[in-house]
Amino acid sequence: MTRRTLTNRLNQEPGAVTAARLRAGLTKSALAQRVGISAQLMSDIESGWRSATPEVLPRIAGVLNCPVTALERKLT
Repeated sequence: MTRRTLTNRLNQEPGAVTAARLRAGLTKSALAQRVGISAQLMSDIESGWRSATPEVLPRIAGVLNCPVTALERKLT
């Protein structure tokens, strides 16, 4: 069994994605279906295990009716 490690190279702020999804009243599975990705990938994006690709992040934002910049990782 391989051990997973969190990536530091995220395109999204996981907490921002979760908050926007909750505001929209969607489950992870419902959001994933509307975006066209697997529920597992959506879960990994929200938990920070995987980064949303530059193609997927705008689709997530579109379904959540928020600007992409609201979901993007803030560099410090």
